[in-house]
Amino acid sequence: MAEDAAVGGDRGAVTRPPPASDPDRAARIRSSYGRWARIYDWFARATAPVGGVRRGCVDALDLDPGDTVVEFGCGPGVNLPALRAAVGPDGRVVGVDITGPMLRRARGLVDRRGWENVSLVRGDATAPPVDRADGVLATFVTSLFPDADAVVDRWCDVADAVVVANFVPRGNPAANAALWAFTRVNAGLFDAAAGDALGQLEARTDASRDALAARMDAVETSRHVFGTIEINAGSRAP
Repeated sequence: MAEDAAVGGDRGAVTRPPPASDPDRAARIRSSYGRWARIYDWFARATAPVGGVRRGCVDALDLDPGDTVVEFGCGPGVNLPALRAAVGPDGRVVGVDITGPMLRRARGLVDRRGWENVSLVRGDATAPPVDRADGVLATFVTSLFPDADAVVDRWCDVADAVVVANFVPRGNPAANAALWAFTRVNAGLFDAAAGDALGQLEARTDASRDALAARMDAVETSRHVFGTIEINAGSRAP
């Protein structure tokens, strides 16, 4: 059901070592998110307007009609409507996700809306199946990678505008409880021996921001939902 989506072009050398191939990590992500796909879909759509996070991410990409935008970790497609609206019917939206059940839910949305310019690709965000785009978006995805800086660095090869939304632990007790639950549900994606899963989560958010700062000309950071979610928007000068 997935479509091939390669968009030509080369953004130059990667400045950090590329993310290590980790089949076990990929399998754990597929298992965790595949099991919860239906509930995640409902929750993501119900909370989409909260704090203006998702709208803020799309606005930060500063897309023009006719552009091509790629979303890594598109999940069930909650961001696809806003992304398609930003690029218009002459633009192109490519959603990439590693989890089959998530993509099937996204495919259902695309089919219901009759969007012919939205492609869905089953692929690993650490090895982008897209060569070139005008913008890259990832919401709550780099939290899954211990080498988040290398992953974001690779995304910066794809586009001159990269926007990443992440969790910020220790913002307030209620948020910490929710994020601790997130780390438990995805326990296999954190280093149990190192402990302090919230600290690991925070380090991945910091690493994502640092990777953008190293590769882009400018990075704008904004905090949302009582400081518990951070949007980092990296861009290169024209």
